[in-house]
Amino acid sequence: MTDTPQSAALQLVQAYYAAFNAGDRAAMLALLTDDVAHDLNQGARETGRAAFVAFMQRMDASYRERLEDIVVMATADGRRAAAEYVVHGAYLADDAGLPPAKGQRYVLPGGAFFDIKGGRIARVSNYYNLEDWIAQVG
Repeated sequence: MTDTPQSAALQLVQAYYAAFNAGDRAAMLALLTDDVAHDLNQGARETGRAAFVAFMQRMDASYRERLEDIVVMATADGRRAAAEYVVHGAYLADDAGLPPAKGQRYVLPGGAFFDIKGGRIARVSNYYNLEDWIAQVG
């Protein structure tokens, strides 16, 4: 792959997901801007690394997930990217407002959109079908 803004964006998002799958939260954080905007699926926007850390801690306490079949796309200028993937997960502990956890397994398609600034992820917006997930774990 040539060293272009587009290839750099692709590599950045691929590194983000590699760190996610490895459970390397420090590596994930290193790829984010200090003021990263994180749009939760069907929820509010959270801003900053501290909020992202708190979110990941909550997720790690309730879920074990691995993303597979990851496809990443990026604009030619490298300022925006998108990814599609399939989440393979287990629901380990109750998460607020959701069905009780009993170790249920789920397979769920998802996607994310990214803004990239200065070689780091400045926004990540995650999307999946919550009703599908609830049907699988409920």
